[in-house]
Amino acid sequence: MSEKKEEEEEEDAQVNALACFLHDTYSDSFRSILLDDDPSKLHFPLVIEFAELMDFDPKFAGKLYSSPDKYLPFLDKAAKWVKDKMLEKLLEELGDLKHAVPRKYVRVRIDVSGSPLEFPEASPSIGKVRVNHMRKLITLKGTVIRSGGVKMIEYERDYMCRKCQHSFSVCPELEAGNRINLPALCPSKSSRGCGSASFQFIEGSTVCRDYQEIKIQENVQLLGVGSIPRSIPVVLMDDLVDSIKAGDDVIITGILSAKWSPDIKDVRSNLDPMLLANYVRSTNELKSDIDIPAETEEEFKHFWEKYRLTPLKGRNFILEGICPQIFGLFTVKLSVALTLIGGVQHVDASGTKVRGEPHMLLVGDPGTGKSQFLKFAAKLSNRSVITTGLGSTSAGLTVTAVKDGGEWMLEAGALVLADGGLCCIDEFDSMREHDRTTIHEAMEQQTISIAKAGLVTTLSTRTTVFGATNPKGQYDPDESLSVNTTLSGPLLSRFDIVLVLLDTQNTDWDKIVSSHILEENFDEKKDKTNASDAKWMLPKLRRYINYVKRFKPVLTKEAERVISSYYQLQRKSGTHNAARTTVRMLESLIRLAQAHARLMFRNEVKQLDAIAAILCIESSTTTSPIVDTVGNALHSNFTENPDEEYKTQEKKILKKLGLIEGSP
Repeated sequence: MSEKKEEEEEEDAQVNALACFLHDTYSDSFRSILLDDDPSKLHFPLVIEFAELMDFDPKFAGKLYSSPDKYLPFLDKAAKWVKDKMLEKLLEELGDLKHAVPRKYVRVRIDVSGSPLEFPEASPSIGKVRVNHMRKLITLKGTVIRSGGVKMIEYERDYMCRKCQHSFSVCPELEAGNRINLPALCPSKSSRGCGSASFQFIEGSTVCRDYQEIKIQENVQLLGVGSIPRSIPVVLMDDLVDSIKAGDDVIITGILSAKWSPDIKDVRSNLDPMLLANYVRSTNELKSDIDIPAETEEEFKHFWEKYRLTPLKGRNFILEGICPQIFGLFTVKLSVALTLIGGVQHVDASGTKVRGEPHMLLVGDPGTGKSQFLKFAAKLSNRSVITTGLGSTSAGLTVTAVKDGGEWMLEAGALVLADGGLCCIDEFDSMREHDRTTIHEAMEQQTISIAKAGLVTTLSTRTTVFGATNPKGQYDPDESLSVNTTLSGPLLSRFDIVLVLLDTQNTDWDKIVSSHILEENFDEKKDKTNASDAKWMLPKLRRYINYVKRFKPVLTKEAERVISSYYQLQRKSGTHNAARTTVRMLESLIRLAQAHARLMFRNEVKQLDAIAAILCIESSTTTSPIVDTVGNALHSNFTENPDEEYKTQEKKILKKLGLIEGSP
């Protein structure tokens, strides 16, 4: 008995010390919790920095990591004591408004950012979770691939001994399917002990908590060659439920536990790992705003200052870093850059949204580098998913309803997982007909409406779709793109840029390409020494693309005039593709012009950007009613003096648009 008393005294002393720490460090957080007047909230998170806790009491911080089940309640008790003390002071201040303060519960959440718990020992990848992590406080990173419904779970109930009338609380075991195991003997603390094993449930003593199960999967981009991404179920409770959704990238701190697999006849039950979440942090916002050092920003500004008089030469210098192993293909590389950078989303007064993310499709013969561009674009994007049309059903592309433990749950597909990033779909034409109709809403409205197994919801798919496909047999220039690719007109109209790469016979081009390939393979020393001088490498390109996304370009009067005139001329023309000359094409022009302005490091869309967008749109068709010098995108190359060439193209386009004298 003396040992128990000593333990209780130690616990009280530790709780008092922690209460002083919380009061001194987080008093503002407590006050904001108490003053929160949202009636729908019952549980409030108190986020504690683990690094600050280590500075205050390193010994307790070590115990909290190794035995969180035992020591996390210490923090909850300390937080409750501080909340009650501050509530008394607040009630004195409020006076007659005492009845207006609702009942609130404070849950302590541990944020391990900037602490030793971010090291690999305490933050393993999901595939490397082992037995030595059991019952410890660990941090896992991954993507939410499945999200269950919010339920109520019985967390605690009181019993009373029939013999000595001693009452005690019992918590169901979550690991054993929420089963309640009563003690073998009465846990009375009397000196003699009761010894009874007969207990009675106290009516009205049940305590319930909100409960939700999700599943997270490790990031595919961080895996080694040949590795299969692993997943783990996570339990969210109280204020954590519904805080994240399928497709979110998250960092979750919690206690690693295990759960018995369901009882199935003649099948051995196993313990499956499970994480009891304590703190959840979504990294979607962090991904869209990469930390870019001030030195890098200055480097970008100096770069454009250097090319102030020849801006298109500076633009081409950047574009040469995209897929450097492929020679030429200037039009494709420019289109990839504009697709990744994107335009600005527009929301009108009624709340209707016009997407800012462009979509791009490459149609070409085998061996023209389509898959190479897909993979490189995925590396440039902070969040990307690569899949194939043949290997993805409608469930694999959008979302599917799966039954887990007798309950229907939604599991996210490629488009949902790529929300806020890039979805690369190779062999786009091999999708089933049903899948092609499913993707329509995802590409234009940027949502997916679900009505499966009684689950009716809408998920966000704010993603850029980058597809690649082969033509159906030999490409026939006299036929429409829809006939050559077996893709419907409405689906093709959702792509802002559709480039056709035809491997036609061209002796001069074949000679240049073969020389480039041989130089890449056999002149490695020269390539290594000149690589940094010749083009931007992948990390720098990635930082630049994310930096210029901060710009919100606005159209100038000159740019509006060019875009409007081109659109009107396309509507009048009789040789155009009817599916493309709708309002969608006008929106595509604006998006691409804004993307080009961002690429040029500007906050306004000039006439140059509008003409560059027109050239990209014109490259999407084999015959153009306005520009007849675009040619095959596969044979497009970087010119030595792009600024001079642009002046010639500008005059030609403005004449055909009727904006300067000499119009036909």
